[in-house]
Amino acid sequence: MQKIALLLLAAGASSRMKDHIKQLLPYKDSTLLEHAVKNAKSSNVAEVFVVLGANYDTILAATTLKKVSIVRNEEWHLGLGSSIAKGLAYIGSLSQNYEAILIGLADQPLMDATFYNQLITSYQETKSDCVATNYGSKKGVPALFSKKHFSVLAGLNQDSGAQKLLIDKNTLSIDSAAKHTDIDTWEDYQWLLNKIAQ
Repeated sequence: MQKIALLLLAAGASSRMKDHIKQLLPYKDSTLLEHAVKNAKSSNVAEVFVVLGANYDTILAATTLKKVSIVRNEEWHLGLGSSIAKGLAYIGSLSQNYEAILIGLADQPLMDATFYNQLITSYQETKSDCVATNYGSKKGVPALFSKKHFSVLAGLNQDSGAQKLLIDKNTLSIDSAAKHTDIDTWEDYQWLLNKIAQ
């Protein structure tokens, strides 16, 4: 079985959250971040790495993140690309030999282990170098990248993240049934709470 790591991005400053730290917002029986970590750990990956940046000390003090590796991105203000690069650099420094990396976002609370596993299964069955989430007009994360893309991912430094890899016509994409909904604003968060209350 191929060894796959999951890199969960959670380094942003929650600038559109009305002075709230998004990662620490209550959700179900924990926080948005802890919920995302739980789903990541429930998937068929060998290890989960969480990239933190803004509010690093506050988030670590307020959460219980067991059996995951924490990567600190002090250049989080440069955007998603810098967090991906920082995560890849850390993973590359380890003695583990990962065949692929699955990149997910901590602010997609509807994203679950079932969908992560669908990406993994598609990767293994199709032998595609990249399997992404279908956003309709584009492809996005969560996305799984084979090791041939590690050097490119490690060199990212912009907020566009891995888009230059995802737009490749050979990138396979899968419909997530709206699980990829981002929680970016306070209104998004209220919508999420209303959804789970129904």
